[in-house]
Amino acid sequence: MTDHWAGHRVLRLCSLPLAAGATALLVLAACGSSPQTGHPAHTGAPGAGHHATADGPASPGTVGMAGMPGMTGMPAMPGMAGMPAGEGLASEQDGYRLDPATTTLAAGRAENYRFTVTGPDGRPVTAFAEVQTERLHFYAIRSDLTGYQHLHPTMAADGTWTAALAALEPGDWRLYASFTPDAGPRKGTEFVLSRTVTVPGPASSVPLPAVAGTTEVDGYTVDVQGDLTAGTADPLTVTFAKDGQPVQDLQPYLDSYAHLSAFHEGDLALAHLHPITPVAGDHGGPALTFYALLGRPGNWRVHLQFRTAGQLHTAALTLHVA
Repeated sequence: MTDHWAGHRVLRLCSLPLAAGATALLVLAACGSSPQTGHPAHTGAPGAGHHATADGPASPGTVGMAGMPGMTGMPAMPGMAGMPAGEGLASEQDGYRLDPATTTLAAGRAENYRFTVTGPDGRPVTAFAEVQTERLHFYAIRSDLTGYQHLHPTMAADGTWTAALAALEPGDWRLYASFTPDAGPRKGTEFVLSRTVTVPGPASSVPLPAVAGTTEVDGYTVDVQGDLTAGTADPLTVTFAKDGQPVQDLQPYLDSYAHLSAFHEGDLALAHLHPITPVAGDHGGPALTFYALLGRPGNWRVHLQFRTAGQLHTAALTLHVA
């Protein structure tokens, strides 16, 4: 089956340290091939070494942060020299390939999705670095942006990964694997590769929920405030409350007080947080501050995961980028 979304650009969400007193910094930067018509362009010279795959072209090089709109005047920060490209919608990049055991999964029941990550030598990769406490992060989303799952698969000695997916509704799904090789020619480089799978059966598309700044989950009210413009680093504040009272007992999840992943409506470009900001015990909240640099306009379906009292919560809402 052809991965028909593979040729689109993908966005990456990174966290960067701020000056004392700030909670966190999230930067969404456009990564990928030449900007499409109607989307804001980012400057910066593409690198070399990327090539096309059967599932679509890998994106060239890196995008320098200094040349991005909205970054003028921002202080230099560790890790801001450039961002890796080609992640998210391609199945292969720099010789690393996501090889699934199947392109079809059954509907209405839990499924074990097995796959390997092969390296430039064609062999399964077995050495992975821990990122956000895990060696591999796995995401699933249906083409209408429903059914979100964020999993941490297990790997056998031969390099075969198994992701225990909850029951999937019929339709087309995209499955993403985020990993960092701990050996080989691209050791220490983060990759996000994906494949599409079909879940047979009558499929009914669910309309994207309306843009809203507030949502509720498990008795918690999550409020997101900020005016986002493509190509500009805009402040985004997330506030947590329960029973009308501020929440101040957020617990670390994947080395941060929150994990945010977002999917762009239409092409399913993935953005996700790499938490590197230190946390101090189980006392997070009530507000987290982000600076969101989104390189493309439109609607994004956002999934914000946070933990309290040992329970993981996932709040979902739709944000619009002008």
